[in-house]
Order: sequence, then C-alpha cells, then structure tokens
Amino acid sequence: MRGKPLNCHGLKRDTVYKNEELYNIMRALGIEDDLDTLRYNRVVIATDADVDGMHIRNLLLTYFLHYFEELVLRGHLYILETPLFRVRDKKQTIYCFSEAERDEALAKIGKPEITRFKGLGEINPKEFDRFIGEEMRLKQVTIPNKGSVQKTLDFYMGRNTPERRKFIVDELISENTW
Repeated sequence: MRGKPLNCHGLKRDTVYKNEELYNIMRALGIEDDLDTLRYNRVVIATDADVDGMHIRNLLLTYFLHYFEELVLRGHLYILETPLFRVRDKKQTIYCFSEAERDEALAKIGKPEITRFKGLGEINPKEFDRFIGEEMRLKQVTIPNKGSVQKTLDFYMGRNTPERRKFIVDELISENTW
C-alpha cells in the first residue's frame, strides 16, 4: 500500500471502485461480491508501530468495518504488532513492542545497543522472520458489541472534529506526568 488510505467512513460503496488502493485490496482478497470467495483465512494488517502507522491501521479498520464488517464478524481480520525497539548486546537481542518492554530489556542487558525502529522498512528481512513466525504477536480484531460499531466509527472517523479534539486533549497524557 502506498501512503495513507482514504478515510472512507460515511462514503458510499462506489468509493471503493473509484479508489485504486481500496479497490486493489478488495480484489486481492476476493471479497467483491461476498465473503464466500475470500482467498485467505487470515487478513493481517501490518503497519509501522508509530503514530502514522496507527493512523493507517485505523483507516484500514474503518474500511473493513464500513464495507466488509462480515470479515471481522467471522474472525478473519488480524493486526500484527511490530516492535518499536531492538535492545541487544553481543550475547542477546530483545525486541520490544513498548517503552515499558524496552525499559525491562535495558535492566537485563548491561551495556546495550538500542535501535528505535522508525518503520517496517528498517527491519531487515532476516529479522522480520521473527515477527511472522512462532513468536509473532497477532491479535484478532473482534467486535464486542455489534451495535457500537457505527457509533464508534462516527466518533473516531466521522466529521465531529471539535468533539474528537476535546476528547484527545482531555485524555492526553504528557511526558511530565509519567
């Protein structure tokens, strides 16, 4: 995928056909008509572990929930967690998915080298094997309350900018409060 996908919340289905990226996802999965033609048992969203990656993840979740909610309801949609840090010395390497995990790794390793991954493109292919094998962190996307999906999408992805902005400002944790 190139760049951030379109925020398709509230848009009609013909948007998928007009947007090359969204159309290609639908066609690659084989879900144009229905889920019976789904080509894969697991559809995995893998984005960078930074703010831009989370935004892309939310836009893709919105896409699937808005047009292909059944994909989620049937348990086919997953999110691959990717590391933020690599902490290592000559003896061991620890991949960390949060700052807390990084701090724990720093306590274990005497004089570590710390790498902050800015994106998936910085992880070499041999290292990436660790994140898609036995040790991968794959979380299934679930809908705990089907009736809440539309309301949640309206709030987070809709056009209610002042309310959303107020929520973000009210819930923001500054570094000084840690």
